[in-house]
Amino acid sequence: MYCTSVSLAIVSALPAIAQQTSAASAQARSNVIAASFSKSKSMSKEKFGIRKEKYLKVQSEPAVRPNPADYSGTYAVPDMDFGFQLQVNHDGSFDGTGFEPLSDNVRRTFVLKNGRIQGALLTATKVYASGESEEFEGAFMNRSTYQSPTDKGVTVFGFGTLGRPVSVSGLTINKFFFEKMS
Repeated sequence: MYCTSVSLAIVSALPAIAQQTSAASAQARSNVIAASFSKSKSMSKEKFGIRKEKYLKVQSEPAVRPNPADYSGTYAVPDMDFGFQLQVNHDGSFDGTGFEPLSDNVRRTFVLKNGRIQGALLTATKVYASGESEEFEGAFMNRSTYQSPTDKGVTVFGFGTLGRPVSVSGLTINKFFFEKMS
């Protein structure tokens, strides 16, 4: 009888343990994605007694909202033809649509299916009009840019994603930061 009650206690605790593990892995994945958008450069050069310095620090951190519906809105990559819209429910599920360049003059659209937000991590499946699909994952984050060591910085909220490399205007890019526009 003792073994049965211990077994029942373990079995009833499994969903809570799985949920904690899932939340921890979502947080860890969000941290990895946000960290990939952080960078720091500092250079100084002196020539003929004149010193020139260049400094840039970009720091990104996952942005967890208490109410997932606060992530709803329009997101776009500035100066590039990438964007999406989200309508997020209070439970973290969402509907979304978006667009991206297929080539320099052709844009393709997609629908985000099976969307889920856990913490700052978004996962979904992109389904294109052709029926083709691919996984879509990224993290909501605050990205702060500093132009000098004493600069107070400018912080922008948005969504960062790592994915398959895309060629745009001769550049190959695999990281995109979508600023929240509305």
